[in-house]
Amino acid sequence: MPQTVLLAEDDRAIRNALERALTLEGYQVTAVADGVEALAQAHRNPPDVLVLDVMMPGIDGLQVCRVLRAEGDRTPVLMLTALVETADRIAGLDAGADDYVVKPFDVEEVFARLRALLRRTSPVGAGSASAAEAPRPLPERFIDAAGIRMDPQARRAWRGARELELTRTEFELLELLVRNAGIVLDHSTIYDRIWGYDFGPGSKNLAVYVGYLRRKLDEPDAPQLIHTVRGVGYVLRED
Repeated sequence: MPQTVLLAEDDRAIRNALERALTLEGYQVTAVADGVEALAQAHRNPPDVLVLDVMMPGIDGLQVCRVLRAEGDRTPVLMLTALVETADRIAGLDAGADDYVVKPFDVEEVFARLRALLRRTSPVGAGSASAAEAPRPLPERFIDAAGIRMDPQARRAWRGARELELTRTEFELLELLVRNAGIVLDHSTIYDRIWGYDFGPGSKNLAVYVGYLRRKLDEPDAPQLIHTVRGVGYVLRED
């Protein structure tokens, strides 16, 4: 069965072009022009992934994402945005989006980001995974480092006694850092492990996610946990 994409974009030319490209790539696409119809379609026929334009009349992409997350819907969301400021990108992550692409975009980048999102939500052995692949062992119940405790199966995390409210991507980034506490992970390694694709030295995607994760982790009078190693990457440690 083809994977299903719900595309919401008010610009007709972009919507039609992206719908054609996704269809040729093998996806089953439902394309709508506004947030109201996007919510109606998401409730009527839940897709495998949503692609939402941030700026739409009436209910915009951020509001669509907030509504779905408030309903407990964890379907991956890729945002399309013409806004390039870090604060605007953070607003999308804060609404519950998993990733974003800045317009004008290369359609191959959209494909890569969709593959990464769907790969992270597909069960082992589903989709394009090789039948010869050995099934992954179930993760241990809890992992902890530097005062962070995580339950990968339940996808819950705590700093001390405080539970953290994390998006899917934030959780996976924190889990990677916790499992490699004290080890400096370079940008390419993190991109490959979290997104399955290295977006190159010019991408700010990782920096935005790290910054947003720091905001959720940091506490007054407590040591910072995620440290930047300039020119290399990031490390989790408790100074």
